[in-house]
Amino acid sequence: MRVLLVEDHAALAGQLAEALQAAHFVVDRAADGEEGLFLGETEPYDAVVLDLGLPRLDGLSVLRRWRAGGRRMPVLILTARDAWTEKVEGLNAGADDYLAKPFAMGELIARLQALIRRAHGLARPEIALGRLVIDTAAARAMLDGAPVRLTGLEFRLLAYLAHRRGEVVSKTELTEHLYGQDFDRDSNTLEVVIGRLRRKLGEGLIETLRGQGYRLVDPLPAAGG
Repeated sequence: MRVLLVEDHAALAGQLAEALQAAHFVVDRAADGEEGLFLGETEPYDAVVLDLGLPRLDGLSVLRRWRAGGRRMPVLILTARDAWTEKVEGLNAGADDYLAKPFAMGELIARLQALIRRAHGLARPEIALGRLVIDTAAARAMLDGAPVRLTGLEFRLLAYLAHRRGEVVSKTELTEHLYGQDFDRDSNTLEVVIGRLRRKLGEGLIETLRGQGYRLVDPLPAAGG
């Protein structure tokens, strides 16, 4: 999943980006409100971490302009510990959740994962597809109860398709959500990764719809069924 991090404190932003990347998020960073506003308006993010005390344009103004423009991605705001008014203003402006500084990285990651799940209508971190179970919180996949060894890119692609299971996802959309803004996006890489996933998980799981994209289906019977 691709996340936008809007935080002006360089050291904190670096720590957050490192923790998010370790949790298999693709992270784009903005150090001020104007850059964050532009990226949120022009790039398709699965979630945003937004500090409210930003230079050039404050976080509340950024959030209000995103929502007024129809941007619906989940937004987690960062606030000062005792600033309860900021929390209320942020939620009223369209934030989906908040976290008070200082906070534990594990809590931020868990909250982001929960926001993304809810945005896709999922109540639990485990997504079951017959013999395959994808644990989005633990970043692992199990086939017939045994772990499947996946690279980071393989897991991100599988997890994104799983969140959109049953839907056709174009190569363009997959590329936009699997790579950051500065990455050299080559759609041919997707075909290679899809091929590797099919070899590891079975041929019937990921359908190719020529000229349209890919779809994750549930063709596998439960073990013993």
